[in-house]
Amino acid sequence: MIVFEDVSLVYPNGVHALSNISLNVARGEFLFLVGSTGQGKSSVLKCIYREACPTSGDVVVDDWRLSTLPHGKVPFLRRKVGVVFQDFKLLRGKTVWENVAYALQVTGATSRDVARRVPRALELVGIAHKSKMFPHELSGGEQQRTAIARSLVNNPLIMLCDEPTGNLDPETSSEIMALLARINSKGTTVVVATHNQASVDRMRRRVVRLVHGRIAHDEERGRYHVGLG
Repeated sequence: MIVFEDVSLVYPNGVHALSNISLNVARGEFLFLVGSTGQGKSSVLKCIYREACPTSGDVVVDDWRLSTLPHGKVPFLRRKVGVVFQDFKLLRGKTVWENVAYALQVTGATSRDVARRVPRALELVGIAHKSKMFPHELSGGEQQRTAIARSLVNNPLIMLCDEPTGNLDPETSSEIMALLARINSKGTTVVVATHNQASVDRMRRRVVRLVHGRIAHDEERGRYHVGLG
């Protein structure tokens, strides 16, 4: 589903983000990316949805080789890849319903499709009763659920989450991770970059630790391993 082939990434400002990363994520897998700030977690995610292009090596996503993917095809790639951010990135002037619907509308979905798929996404994340509310009227957990619904509404094959619990309290963090596990159980490949040690240790999924842009540890049913970088 996701393959990194000896990927290195140097940003224009000279920062060496990734060094010779080789990684294979199977269809339907749940993977945690862990490591302290600046170790390359977000850069791995950016390479998957083509926000960043490797300096060397290549990334393959669902048989699409990203180094040769025409710029005009990138929006089609991103329909297969849902992305959830720490700061939610919701449109402040739109309701919950409108935020989720917007993700469909920009892809040219019909009004009938929007009317059918938005309620389904909101129901799945448990926030259908908040559909008419605006982001500032929601708790942090409710905003994150809205962001997840927006990512889900296009039925992505892959969901990428960049510190999805970073601004949430422990109880809400547990609820969000349980939601991601439920989404994964329906067949979506989930990759979570996180500092949330408790969730990683509790869920015991595959854990890949990055240190200075390299894979330092890759363990099935792993733990966070505090103190290793």
